[in-house]
This record gives sequence, structure tokens and C-alpha cells, in this order.
Amino acid sequence: MAIVRSRRSVRVAAIGRYTALGIAALLFLIPFYLLLRSAFMREQDLVSPDFHWLPPVWNSDNLTGLFDNPAIPMARSLLNSLVIAVVQTMGVIVISGLAGYGLARIPFRWSGVVFWAITATLLIPAAVTFVPSFVLVSTLGWISTLRGLIIPGLFQALATFLFRQFFLGFPREIEEAAFLDGLGYWGTFWRVVVPNSHGFAAAIGTITFIGSWNAFLWPLVIGRDQSSWTVQITLSTFLTAQSVQVSQLFMAALVAILPLLLMFLFLQRWIVEGVERTGIGGE
Repeated sequence: MAIVRSRRSVRVAAIGRYTALGIAALLFLIPFYLLLRSAFMREQDLVSPDFHWLPPVWNSDNLTGLFDNPAIPMARSLLNSLVIAVVQTMGVIVISGLAGYGLARIPFRWSGVVFWAITATLLIPAAVTFVPSFVLVSTLGWISTLRGLIIPGLFQALATFLFRQFFLGFPREIEEAAFLDGLGYWGTFWRVVVPNSHGFAAAIGTITFIGSWNAFLWPLVIGRDQSSWTVQITLSTFLTAQSVQVSQLFMAALVAILPLLLMFLFLQRWIVEGVERTGIGGE
């Protein structure tokens, strides 16, 4: 009798768990449904007081009109955002990965001081460093250039901290075998450590890519010319225009999030693995 009750309680718990997950998934998908529905609706249907679950007429002109509009450089802004996000993501993974590995594995006198100095920068609000960063970029003549948008974000203290904690938990036996084969720290990092850190690097890269793609304030200040606009700046022009085309705004938002969705679907397995391994303990 006790076994039957135990099985029944397990079944009820499983049903409740899956029901809660289904409701949560539905709530998360509702904004995407509304975005997709609104992106393919005609302007008159979208502003109509009657609610439509699906577009009465699937209107693909919103997509073609989005890229044919000479006042909105959508294609150029997508390319700029892609270049900025990819370069910054690769830069953060390489630079922060090297810094984290050096702090975790290479013994030197001031390693603790350097680590705490990097960690202390996380306590400084971004608003404090915004003006000095702008003055520096302006002095270098990088206004309205991709250099001014990319280079200030190539190093991130949080990514360095996370990489250090990850490498502290990395098995030393694998590295010792590499040292016995004659590899130094540099060769061990690239030939042994990096191939075994793809999951964690994918998780850090995903966070960095999303943050770079969604950045608004820094590209707004630095990218003054249309040639250096990012996709977020282009989206903001729909709201500041004298006549707002709501249907094209939804289509532009849909186009803007597609790279993020594709990246997540492509890296999903490595992201989950990396997030699981972030719990490895360190010193």
C-alpha cells in the first residue's frame, strides 16, 4: 500500500512539475507570438480595435519595405551589429580567457593584487567610466567608427573573473601531462585547455554576444553617422519619427532578434554544458 502511495505521489509531483513548466513556457512564448503576428499584419489591421489571433492578410510588404526604405539603413545596421558583436565576443573570450588562465595557473608575485584590482572594477558603476571612455575615444578620432564601438568592449572584468574560477577547477593532471610533453603555459592553454573548455566559452560568448547586440547608449553616443548605426539605433528611429509605422516597427524588431535566436539554437548544447560547469569550485 505504501509503495502504491509513493508511486502516486511521484506521478502527481511529475504532473505538477510539467504543468508548471508548460505554463512558464507559454508565458515566455506569448511575446514572440505577438511579435510574429504583428510583423505580418497590415497597418489598418494592427491599429484596429478588433483583436486578430492571426493576420487577416499575411503582409510580406513590411519586410521588403523595411529594407527598401532609404531613410532607415536596416541592412547596414544589421551588418554593423553583427561585426561588432562577433568581434567583441571573440575578443572577450580570447583576452579574458588568457587573463583568467594566467591568474589561475601562472604563479607570480602580484597575481592576487591584479585579480582583486580587476574584481574591484565590477563595483564601479558604468556611468562613472562613460564620460572618460567617450573623451578617450573622441581624442583618438574614433567617433562614428567601428573601432570606437568595438575596442572599448574587448575586455570585461566579469568574464575574466568567471574564466579564472573555471580554470581553478580545471583538472591539473591534464596540464601536467602536457608539460611533460614539453609544452609551456602558452602551448598547454591552446592545445589542451581550450579544446576542453568549449562549453564554458560558449556560455560566456553567448552572454557577451547578447549584451553587445542589445547595447544602445554607447552606440548612440559614438555612432553619429548612419554608416555606423547599429540595429538598436535604427529601431529607435521608428519611435522618434514623425509618422510611426507600427507594422514595420514590429517587423524590424523581429528581424533584429532573429540572429540571437539562431545563435541560441546553434549553441544550445554547449551553453547548457557551460552553465552547468560554472558551478565548479575554486580557490
